[in-house]
Amino acid sequence: MLHPPTQNRRMTETPLRTLDELPHPRGLPGLGNLLQLRRERIHQVVEDWCRVHGRLFTFRVPRLRFLVLADHALTAEVLRDRPDGWRRSAQLAAVGAELGLKPGVFSSEGEVWRRQRRLVMSGLDPGRVRAYLPHLQRVTDRLRGRWTTAAQAGQPLELQPELMRYTVDTVAGLAFGVDINTLESDGVVIQHHLDRLFPGLYRRAMSPLPYWRWLRLPADRALERSVAEVRTAIAGFIADARARLAADPTRSEQPPNLLEAMVVAARDGGGVLNDEQVAANVLTLLLAGEDTTANTLAWLLHLLHRQPALLQRACDEVRHHVPDAAAITAEQLAALDFVEACLHETMRLKPVAPFMVNQALRDTRIGDVHVPAGTMLWVVLRHDSVDAAHFAEPMRFDPGRWLDGDAASRGKRISMPFGAGPRACPGRYLALTEMKMLLAMLLKRFDIAEVSVPGGGEAAERMSFTMVPEGLRMRLVARA
Repeated sequence: MLHPPTQNRRMTETPLRTLDELPHPRGLPGLGNLLQLRRERIHQVVEDWCRVHGRLFTFRVPRLRFLVLADHALTAEVLRDRPDGWRRSAQLAAVGAELGLKPGVFSSEGEVWRRQRRLVMSGLDPGRVRAYLPHLQRVTDRLRGRWTTAAQAGQPLELQPELMRYTVDTVAGLAFGVDINTLESDGVVIQHHLDRLFPGLYRRAMSPLPYWRWLRLPADRALERSVAEVRTAIAGFIADARARLAADPTRSEQPPNLLEAMVVAARDGGGVLNDEQVAANVLTLLLAGEDTTANTLAWLLHLLHRQPALLQRACDEVRHHVPDAAAITAEQLAALDFVEACLHETMRLKPVAPFMVNQALRDTRIGDVHVPAGTMLWVVLRHDSVDAAHFAEPMRFDPGRWLDGDAASRGKRISMPFGAGPRACPGRYLALTEMKMLLAMLLKRFDIAEVSVPGGGEAAERMSFTMVPEGLRMRLVARA
């Protein structure tokens, strides 16, 4: 991305297209393309437009025009220019603020983001995740027990809620030092309230009018109740962390988890964090760690079960490298190359974030297009990753394409499920570790009898802040 002095010089040398000169789908006066943009399928609508209008085009909704970008190389330039040249959509931050949700590392900008990012990165670094493996093993064993009971009863599992319980327990243990144990509770647990937050935020962020300011529907009242419950739970996590620090002052010297590190940073001043930002980052980690990882696992199990030979290869690898599913080591997880390849292939075909929206903070350019400050940019992340120019037979689920080092390196520059640049996902290593741990347990201890949706066929993609597979159920058979 060109910074202003160089950019201005290049603008005089090379005529740039304006947004008005770009192709666009036909719309209606005043409404633009609003009626074509079905909220739950919006990613597919824009992807279809890419096939007609190319890699740079625009579309409109009332009072707003979007520039669409569907090119991995230009996307990488944009992502490298964050947070100075681009910010996340202000609309999402405004919707969260209305609900009383303060910005954490996901939605903060500028220097505030930089201060939080350093702390969050240190709390999720590979060394800390490896030290956390014994607790991750306990969470995984609880899931195994829950699934064994279901298998013995012949009971199908609602896949996404099961996986979300696992990921919530994992994140709470690592980041907060809290064992919330949703896996062994069938009552109303925090996960039920968390499950409402992303869909509710997405619904409001994508709404053309803020109807809830005048008319609160039942879904809005449920969302507000869940926000209140989650905020109460987070306040409890923080109070417990403060109590642990007060009871043992030596914990402040080297906090054993991210929450205690954030509490110490807020307590000791220095402008790193304040109390509101501590609470905001607890919520960010709960939401981001739950939804993205759980949905990736659900998509993987759906895709893998539809390819019996590949499923058997994954099973063979796990059963060769993992002698005891109750004592999985970091070295055994690192040896699961084919399982990891299945994860990368799933994220190529079914990225839980198939698009992102950013806003230009200054005049800039993308390719041969002049982009004025304030322009809304819709980045299509799945266009090139399913393009035959970059991947042979791109719609085929083929984990083998990630086992060749050079091909995998090229593929990771095109498929960017964790983002790229300074704002790449700080939880990447944790996500891969917990997914491999779950898959090692599952493939070692169970045979997968079925992963399906009612009526059969492929699971539909539903956009709900993340891309969710609709209606997946799994039936397991316990191995001896």
